[in-house]
Amino acid sequence: MSNSNQANSSSKSIGAGLLVAITASLCCITPIFATLAGIGGIASSFSWMEPFRPYLIGLTVLVLGFAWYQKCLPTGRHGRSRTQEEIECACDEDEKPSFWQSKKFLGIVTVFAVVMLAFPTYSGIFFSNNSNADKVIVVNENDILNAELSINGMTCTGCEHSVNAALNNSEGVLEASSSYENGTASVKFDQTKVSVDQLADAIEEGTGYKVTEKKIVQDKTSNQ
Repeated sequence: MSNSNQANSSSKSIGAGLLVAITASLCCITPIFATLAGIGGIASSFSWMEPFRPYLIGLTVLVLGFAWYQKCLPTGRHGRSRTQEEIECACDEDEKPSFWQSKKFLGIVTVFAVVMLAFPTYSGIFFSNNSNADKVIVVNENDILNAELSINGMTCTGCEHSVNAALNNSEGVLEASSSYENGTASVKFDQTKVSVDQLADAIEEGTGYKVTEKKIVQDKTSNQ
């Protein structure tokens, strides 16, 4: 393989690795940025890709690994490993690769891919602590209820943050938490300020996820 063909092949591998890494992360990234941009209704757009995420991650590793193999294994004109003499003789005729074909760029792409693939583990940094725990909210204990909502479409911790943000931004919500593994959200709220139907609407309008079931459980502190 000539140096030119090798460089072109390596560039294609780098581009493919970058594309696959981004694709693998769409189901996790979209809910975060959709919520931050105020267009939460599209948050669930790529949730259907979640089952394919492990395969896309594996493909990213293979493609970038192959790119590094091409960069770190110098080859001669006939595809065999170059001897030291051939490498030294080729110095005058080998063209210096462009930045886009260099190891430095491949390193940047690799780091970027790792950051993208690890996105669910640090997605919470994009949200301020919007819990209502630190807010002074005057309520009658008899008006406090707990609701458990079943939600279809959550696939990662990024989805949880989006759902929690939608609930915590609703008036009358005291506490909210969700679990993508269980597909549920638990919320403590003041029933005189918000209803469970309104909470379900807040999730669906704010995130695009579908609330399939609403279950109200009276808070233990209530005397009703």
